Amino acid sequence: MVVQEFAVDLDKPLVFQVGHLEEHYQEWVHQPIVSKEGPRFFANDTMEFLTRTKWWAVPVIWLPVVCWLFAKSILMGHTIQELILMALFGVFVWTLIEYSLHRFLFHIETKSYWSNTAHYLIHGCHHKHPMDSLRLVFPPAGAAILCVPFWNVVAFFASPSTTPALFAGGLLGYVMYDCTHYYLHHGQPSIDPAKHLKRYHLSHHFRIQDKGFGITSSLWDAVFGTLPSSKIAVKLS
Repeated sequence: MVVQEFAVDLDKPLVFQVGHLEEHYQEWVHQPIVSKEGPRFFANDTMEFLTRTKWWAVPVIWLPVVCWLFAKSILMGHTIQELILMALFGVFVWTLIEYSLHRFLFHIETKSYWSNTAHYLIHGCHHKHPMDSLRLVFPPAGAAILCVPFWNVVAFFASPSTTPALFAGGLLGYVMYDCTHYYLHHGQPSIDPAKHLKRYHLSHHFRIQDKGFGITSSLWDAVFGTLPSSKIAVKLS
């Protein structure tokens, strides 16, 4: 008996189709379609709306929160110098979170219906349609939900007065990450380091997708041995 492979219809909502690809999903999702027009995810208009985000929504929504949290730590007695150190530490920790999420969660191997579906929503859609400008940054509603466990982790290790500033540093790192990610896809940098980062990230998308997980920096790729071949990166310049 010959079983015909499932074929995705790109003219129909994709989210509940991709799971049917099963073990063929990973191959399918890593064959990018380069188009500024993104696919439809859901038949429901409200669900579809929640998957689309303008890049500027990220700094507009989250930078005031960052400033408010920094102010809270200042009002609790911390100096500007201490605030700067905590902010830098928070940004630094974010770069490790960014790398870890991208490598170990966003690029997890899936093959069952629901795991494929979840992966496509989280990150697979970005690899399949890397130039979809409305799905490059994380939707604010999802980010707000994730803030709760991240806040609790910081609060567990830090004091009540340092928690706001440390969390704000991590949140600032996230804002920088999302804005940088958008720029690497749609900007045209002419000088380094932005030009190098764009070349580096495009290598991840179009050449070797199991290397180069850092977006704002290649630091952790260097530390953990996931730097792409320099020859591959040069070909993209």
